[in-house]
Amino acid sequence: MFAFEGRWSAVLPLLSAWLLAGCATAGTPPSPAAEPLEIRGAIGVVELGPARVAAEELYGKGAFIEHGGVFSLIDRENPVDLATNAETQLLVHSVNRPDLRIIMTLAEGHYRIVARRSAGINSVADLKGKRIGTMISSSSGYFLHLLLQRAGLSFDDIELHDIRPYTAITTALIAGDVDAISIWEPHTENAIRALGDDAFVIPSEGIYREIFNLNTTAATLADPSRRARIVEFIRALDKAIAQVNRDPRRAQELVAAAGDYSIEEIARSWKHHSFLSAFPDDLLDVMVDEERWLAGVEGREPRPREELAKLLDRSVFDEALLQDR
Repeated sequence: MFAFEGRWSAVLPLLSAWLLAGCATAGTPPSPAAEPLEIRGAIGVVELGPARVAAEELYGKGAFIEHGGVFSLIDRENPVDLATNAETQLLVHSVNRPDLRIIMTLAEGHYRIVARRSAGINSVADLKGKRIGTMISSSSGYFLHLLLQRAGLSFDDIELHDIRPYTAITTALIAGDVDAISIWEPHTENAIRALGDDAFVIPSEGIYREIFNLNTTAATLADPSRRARIVEFIRALDKAIAQVNRDPRRAQELVAAAGDYSIEEIARSWKHHSFLSAFPDDLLDVMVDEERWLAGVEGREPRPREELAKLLDRSVFDEALLQDR
């Protein structure tokens, strides 16, 4: 009798475990692992540094950044989860896709105009009649517009060169194909160093700051699974921004590697940026003013403030961080 009981005492736990496993499989199949977050941003853009740290070292649930921008969110075949860009590109692409959303700001870029002294440029007024290279429908184009406007000038007063890709803008200045350029870092800093004593940097403090945002779509935010992953990524991004502000070296390394720059190029340009985890109070005001300019460039009517307000959704930002602040 005791031998019989001993056999069953060994078998029963195995039998119970088998039955429980069978019930679990039949009733509630395990859910598949969440797919990695797909994020797009311009390769080598300095402002992307914290997002690279977050994706590669802090998020922990699978996220990768490849080249792209807001337009990657509306790819018909392969739309992604998140994209980074300045506020200008959200305005450009949301004309046809009003479901695009800005969900937080992670950096601000402080732009500069670099000109050739040998072209007779020593002030904003001297830009009149000169050849200026930029990407018109971009944050650098808007910055150029504001700078000219302060001096009583407009695009009609200059010889405007719309140069693409943006990496060719600095090359055009160095080669003498244009007299001045408006572009973001590290290209501005590289142009200054290449021109040496011939470089003149036009003072522009307080005229404009690029607002570099994390973007998605309304449909993505409405998906509970994807939304939950975005909330977690924003928490990782918030930590990355704090880390970058303490010690930027790792972010600089990741940006340099992605854009095929030297660490020194990125480090020299770093001071022309502010890294922050925020939802700026004046973001809508900036977009309303910028929309008026962009509508003129694109030959359309500007959208009203109420319509632009729908492009801002801070709900995931608040969900991710409000309880910690």
